[in-house]
Amino acid sequence: MRAIWKGAVSFGLVSIGVRLYSATEEKDIRFHQVHREDGGRIRYKRVCSVDGEEVSYDDIAKGYDLGGGEMVILTDEDFADLPLSTSRAIDVLEFVPADQVDPMLYNKAYYLEPEGTATKPYVLLRDALADSDRVAIVKVAIRQREQLATLRVRDNVLVLNTMLWPDEIRQASFGFLDDDIQVRPPELAMAASLIDSMAGEFAPDEYTDDYRAALQEVIDAKVEGREIVAPEEEEEAPAAAVDLMAALRASVERARVARGEAAGEASDEAAGKDREPAEPTPITSAKSAKAAAAPAAKKAAPARKTAPAKKAASADQKRTTAKKAQPEKKTDARKAAAKSTGQKTDGTQKSGARKTAAKKTADRKSA
Repeated sequence: MRAIWKGAVSFGLVSIGVRLYSATEEKDIRFHQVHREDGGRIRYKRVCSVDGEEVSYDDIAKGYDLGGGEMVILTDEDFADLPLSTSRAIDVLEFVPADQVDPMLYNKAYYLEPEGTATKPYVLLRDALADSDRVAIVKVAIRQREQLATLRVRDNVLVLNTMLWPDEIRQASFGFLDDDIQVRPPELAMAASLIDSMAGEFAPDEYTDDYRAALQEVIDAKVEGREIVAPEEEEEAPAAAVDLMAALRASVERARVARGEAAGEASDEAAGKDREPAEPTPITSAKSAKAAAAPAAKKAAPARKTAPAKKAASADQKRTTAKKAQPEKKTDARKAAAKSTGQKTDGTQKSGARKTAAKKTADRKSA
């Protein structure tokens, strides 16, 4: 690494000579603009917009636009006269708890290396910071710009983190912040269960830039004349969930399965079933109404179909009863007819007998 700055850390009457190194580097793959037909580099000329002449670096100054076509021109001498009290010095302003510094303020990180005989005070400051669990708030001028920064310890090395100034942080101003959105306890419990099921220890080495790796593979294949193998397509992000609780519950189950745990463990507790039911949200109400309507419709449909069947069954029973009844009626009719016939026969026989007896009696008298 090459030092980009030299200076001293000053706190109280102690001064520690240090060299500044960039602690990070961008790994982005950079491209040049070239002519598509022959691959020639595209060059840009520095041309004055007033006279159209090309301008060299020596004739270029910094200008501040006042608007309306007016420009204030500043030279190197103007910047040299600025009162940068922290020039070539890292002035410690105070020591504060590390958790009080908002990570959003952090900008760029640098390593500090002790210079010459400054190793012992350097180690002294490093160990004192590590033991106190605090960071030093400092001011430093780098590349003619005064910056707020912190000093902290990482891997036994002092790290300077430049920070944005508070007025450089934009305020979050969004409409939903004024809405009265109520989160139900079961939903909060299920979200907490999802967080627990996906909890782990942060290991930065486990994460890679897949896009950069795929792009590098394309470049290597072009250089070697190989066929470019398309990378595997990633799953599309799921659409917005209609039922929040259902989406949370499914996410918890998927996270448990991914970790090799049994699905469904403690899902009832996470869902908050032991708690009193909260007021349903419009989304869950609509979902519940649809769910309730579906089984009712299914039950109603078979009822309509079975009604004619019941009528048909009743008609069949009536026909069967009628058929059974008809022979019985016929039998009764036959019996009645036979009885009546028998009665007539007996009557005829009796009347015939009477006539025969009367005739015989008449004949006897005549004799």
